[in-house]
Amino acid sequence: LPIGVFGGRREIMEMVAPNGPVYQAGTFSGNPLSMTAGIAMIKEIHKEKHLYDALDKCTDFLKNSLPEEYQNSFVKLGSMFKLFFREAPPQNYVEAKQSDTAKFGKFWKGMMKEGVFLPPSQFETNFLSVAHGVDIVEKIASAYCSALQDC
Repeated sequence: LPIGVFGGRREIMEMVAPNGPVYQAGTFSGNPLSMTAGIAMIKEIHKEKHLYDALDKCTDFLKNSLPEEYQNSFVKLGSMFKLFFREAPPQNYVEAKQSDTAKFGKFWKGMMKEGVFLPPSQFETNFLSVAHGVDIVEKIASAYCSALQDC
């Protein structure tokens, strides 16, 4: 379902109408069907609090399955992650841009050969979801290891 969302620090968001002078609108902003579905989903997630722990464990498993030389540059936050092709994880935009994009290209092609489809940019993030069972995460981990051998 379509939805448009944005956010920011409190002092910035207080500038947006009706509290502030900045008008904001969008085609998908506040879509009633999307909002209703989103609220229903949040209620279900609150009933299943273990989901986030399970997702975090899956991402940890993926990171720990990598060859040791790549584990330090695997950046994760919960189920969101990215492997950067550089010696240390980037701490900012400038460092992220110093990633080896040619090496990422080889890795990306290797993942495609393994049947795992990733965003085609070094700078787009990856996610796991509850739809990814243990068997899928193990396949992804195996594909990572195979694709990294060719880099």
